[in-house]
Amino acid sequence: MSNTDSPKTTFKRVMLKISGEALMGDQGYGLHPPTVERIAREVKSVHDMGVEICMVIGGGNVFRGLAGSAQGMERTTADYMGMLATVMNALAMQSALEKLGVFTRVISAIRMDEVAEPYIRRRAVRHLEKKRVCIFAAGTGNPYFTTDTAATLRANEMACEAIFKGTKVDGVYDKDPMLHDDAKHFATVTYDEVLAQHLNVMDASAIALARDNSLPIIVFSLDEPGGFKGILAGEGTYTKVHA
Repeated sequence: MSNTDSPKTTFKRVMLKISGEALMGDQGYGLHPPTVERIAREVKSVHDMGVEICMVIGGGNVFRGLAGSAQGMERTTADYMGMLATVMNALAMQSALEKLGVFTRVISAIRMDEVAEPYIRRRAVRHLEKKRVCIFAAGTGNPYFTTDTAATLRANEMACEAIFKGTKVDGVYDKDPMLHDDAKHFATVTYDEVLAQHLNVMDASAIALARDNSLPIIVFSLDEPGGFKGILAGEGTYTKVHA
């Protein structure tokens, strides 16, 4: 694709954070391969613009630590199980991306050398410089931290210019737009407003970490075809969370 055919973007390196549920499609559980492939094509379209891409994928489509803990499972064990679920999702996304010709590395915070690389910051940065997509799996490697926090941590460590949070809705609302027709969409919102109003963007520790490092979060709909590429080019509807 020539430069004249692709929209311009000012971003050189970004973090894409998606939930595990985004990979389910219309199923109630697990992976839906056509949905994984569709998201991989979205990632490739941005990669083709010359943008260096990091990814963090949640594990809620397989196992969610908080849910396991709520049902009586010991929290630390439940969280480690959730981390393993994110590795499964990362491997599925790697497979889909490499089928499209995009070189990809899965980098795990929990060592499992047969299937993923261990997290070494300088090596991960080098992968990005070589235009490989880096999928960071197993959260931070610690219980009690969500994949939202892991995405914010890795985005800071990789010197990403923004976190792109792909969701089912096109930004941040004052209440659930799926349930309320009068829900108000925010074009921009501050970190402090997100925390004070308990807006459902990311958990509080992730928002605080982004705020402390002036890392903008852009919330957009991953269900919109071409949405990721369009948002990077400044088109479409989204919410920017900033200072």
